[in-house]
Amino acid sequence: MLLNHQLQRCSFITNGGFQYKSLATSPQCHKRPTIFAVQAKAIPSRTQRIMESIPVNGEVGGAGGAYSYNALKRLDKLWSGICSAQEVVDEPKQVVSRIPGLFSQSDLADKEVDTFDVVVCGGTLGIFIATALSSKGLRVGIVEKNVLKGREQDWNISRKEMLELVEVGILEEEDIEHATSATFNPNRCGFEGKGEIWVENILNLGVSPSKLIEKMKTRFNSFDGVILEGLGVSSICVYDDAAILQLDSGKRLSSRLVIDAMGNFSPVVKQIRGGRKPDGFCLVVGSCCRGFKDNKTSDVIYSSAEVMQVGESQVQYFWEAFPAGSGLMDRTTYMFTYVDPQPGSPKLEELLEDYWNLMPDYQGVSLDDLEILRVIYGIFPTYRDSPLPSAFDRILQFGDASGIQSPVSFGGFGSLTRHLGRLTNGIYEAISGNLLDSDNLSLLNPYMPNLSASWLFQRAMSARKESSVSPDFINQLLCVNFQSMQRLGDPVLKPFLQDVIQFGPLVKTLGLVMLTKPQLLPSIFRQVGIPVLLDWFGHFTMLGYYTFLSVFIDPIISPSIGTLPDKTRFKWKRQLEAWKYGAGLDYTMSASEERNH
Repeated sequence: MLLNHQLQRCSFITNGGFQYKSLATSPQCHKRPTIFAVQAKAIPSRTQRIMESIPVNGEVGGAGGAYSYNALKRLDKLWSGICSAQEVVDEPKQVVSRIPGLFSQSDLADKEVDTFDVVVCGGTLGIFIATALSSKGLRVGIVEKNVLKGREQDWNISRKEMLELVEVGILEEEDIEHATSATFNPNRCGFEGKGEIWVENILNLGVSPSKLIEKMKTRFNSFDGVILEGLGVSSICVYDDAAILQLDSGKRLSSRLVIDAMGNFSPVVKQIRGGRKPDGFCLVVGSCCRGFKDNKTSDVIYSSAEVMQVGESQVQYFWEAFPAGSGLMDRTTYMFTYVDPQPGSPKLEELLEDYWNLMPDYQGVSLDDLEILRVIYGIFPTYRDSPLPSAFDRILQFGDASGIQSPVSFGGFGSLTRHLGRLTNGIYEAISGNLLDSDNLSLLNPYMPNLSASWLFQRAMSARKESSVSPDFINQLLCVNFQSMQRLGDPVLKPFLQDVIQFGPLVKTLGLVMLTKPQLLPSIFRQVGIPVLLDWFGHFTMLGYYTFLSVFIDPIISPSIGTLPDKTRFKWKRQLEAWKYGAGLDYTMSASEERNH
């Protein structure tokens, strides 16, 4: 319609993504003895037209903080580079260097340097750990290359997870009410007409990041915290007595500990991993639109179609949908897929083109009846060897940079709330005891078999040409699993929906699936591959072992830990935490949930 409105007399022929003007159909064109081509002009995609028609302001750092078409093209360029690489995406910049000796005795010691106990690099999620550590009396600074504020798009989370911030002491319960912009129940899980289940109180809060982070900034400032905005970290030099951060403004900071909260694409993480290509990715596109009349429920995970062909790749699309806090008729819909980063993998703009085609049928609306407020997109890498141990003295990865989020999720806020109390206490003890070498810091990001075991789920949900399974296999497998968990009850289903894998519930679910649908087993082997299954079985075995250790050995050891020397006590406390969190036993149902069950 747009092109027809612009052109009254001449037709357009498209070829290879360009637009060619043909004069043959115009009355004036017939008077000419020859046909000639006018200069080719690129046809903007529907995504480009939509995005360039939406005013963009307030883009911020962190995942999902950018909304412009230019930012989309930059991210697609980065994504294409990752896909085309073999083993190493690029040679990473050497941000961190180790310098023997004491900084206090170096030539730079006499120059002006601001001194901290902790410097947190990256403020969007780093503000939470910074505030928690400041509340314990440490001098903490935050370095943020952008303005430290939350994005416009809501974070979806459960109230139970928000209460974990209250337990740490950085929020009051009334702060949760202030930051909550939307509440919705029930929440649906469904798969391509094969059946659906409904749950309560799972990802049923829309929390305003801007309000929540503003509250954190106020609390952080009340503890005399220091925020340095609009500054990036050029380098970190680790001495025996301090880590020295060189900022791109020329300013230097000295800190006993540096916390790297710079996200999935942290330059420090790139250096540690040697620029290695991630093992998998979750690609996410979506929008927040106004004009939805039925806007009371949410979709936690939903699939409306079987595996589809996109360019040279096959993809299985999943959906999430939530009421948005910006208005009663505003709704956010995400479409996401799991892929291996290989040549030919679909670009985000290609996914968005599918999104505009598929979303109206999925939500039962017409795109013409919606006002598009913003377009959302992101790429989320996952590595099998996560969480990431500390590779340097005095530097610790936190949040998405540490890889502690589930490989099937596309945001680390939920995992942040779950681990914040454990990490706050552990970091404080490490600083108090001067246990800041890489070996001791690595105890704070330990091997967690439940996290490693969940890698299989991402693999099972990824469409792969070579697997030779039916196009509806992924939906069939997920439907059977979810129905089995529903039959087993909330103690099995709810932890899984909040990315917590536990040994007992997993054994029950797998057992029920094999009893009810044994014919799926051959397809599972083809879908995920024997090597992945063997690797998973090792983590599954360790999950059972950690569960045994946490349930039976922890109670024997815990009473005597207080009598141990400081360094030994620190290590044993971290070991007990690794057993508990690595087995998912930190997750407990509320009293009301247990009564209802």
